[in-house]
Amino acid sequence: MIAVEGLTKIYGNRTALDHVSFEVPEREIFGFVGPNGAGKTTTLRILAALLEPTEGKAYIGGADVMKEREKVHTRIGYMPDFFGVYDQLTVAEYLDFYAACYRQPKPRRQKIVDDLLALVGMADRKNQLVDTLSRGLKQRVCLARALVHDPAVLLLDEPASGLDPRARVEMREILKELQGMGKTIIISSHILPELTELCTMIGIIDHGRMRATGSVRDVIGRLATGRRLRITVLDAKDAAIEILTPLASIRHVEAVNGTIEAEYDGDEGTAADILHALTGAGFRVSSFAPVDGGLEDAFLKATSEEVG
Repeated sequence: MIAVEGLTKIYGNRTALDHVSFEVPEREIFGFVGPNGAGKTTTLRILAALLEPTEGKAYIGGADVMKEREKVHTRIGYMPDFFGVYDQLTVAEYLDFYAACYRQPKPRRQKIVDDLLALVGMADRKNQLVDTLSRGLKQRVCLARALVHDPAVLLLDEPASGLDPRARVEMREILKELQGMGKTIIISSHILPELTELCTMIGIIDHGRMRATGSVRDVIGRLATGRRLRITVLDAKDAAIEILTPLASIRHVEAVNGTIEAEYDGDEGTAADILHALTGAGFRVSSFAPVDGGLEDAFLKATSEEVG
C-alpha cells in the first residue's frame, strides 16, 4: 500500500533524509520512530504530497506522490503534529467544512459527521466550539477530520503527543478499530511501549537514515540485546538458577523479589528453549514472561550505532 524508494531530502547543507526505503503492506499499522530531527515528519510530509523530495520516489496505493498528487490526496488522511482549529466553529461545523473541502456531497455530509463523531467517541460534543476542547478531544477531532473522505491510508504524526494516559489508551483503541476497518496506518511516535502493543510493523530512523524496518518481532529479535525474562518457580530458586546459568544464551541470572530474572540473547525461540530447560529438569514453572523494554532496547541500539 505504501512504498518508499531511496527517498532523499536536502535543505541547503543539511541532509534531512538519506536514501530512505521501506514498504507498508495493506492493513498494517507501521510505527515510525526516531529521535527529534531524525526525519519522521519530513517523510510523512512527502508521503502526503506536501513536500517534494530531492531524490527518490514514493507511492500510495501505486500512485506516485509527486506525479499524481490529486489521486494521492484522495487516498490519504494526514494528521500533522501541529494542527490549527477555528475558534468560532462547532465540532460539527468544523468537520462539515473539511468534508466540503473534499467535495463530499452536501446531503451526505451530516451522516459523515455523525458517523465520525461516533467513531471517535464525541457524539455528545458536536455542538461544542472546537477551541474550547481539551487537547485530547482536539486530537480526536483532528483524527476525524483526516477521515472525512474515507481514505485508505492514514499518516499520523505524533497522534498521542501531549495526551494523558487515559486519552492515549482511548486513541489506541480507535486506531485498532480503524485497522479493523481496513485502513493502513503510519504512526510517528516516541511512546515505544504503546507502539509495541499497537503496531504490527516498525521502522527506526536516525539522522535521516533507516536503521531497521520489519515486523515488531523481527526488529526486536535482530537488534535487542540483553532481553529479560521474569520467571517464577514453585521449587528452590537457587537450584533453578544453577540450571539456567550454564546455558549459552544466558547473560545474567539472579533472584529478585521472589522471582528469577534472566537476561539473555536471542528471540522467542530462545526463550522457549530456556523454559524447556527448566521444565525438562523437573521444575514447576508458574509464570514465565518477558520484561517490557524489548523495543526500547532495539531503538537504543539502532540509534546509537550503524546498523546494516
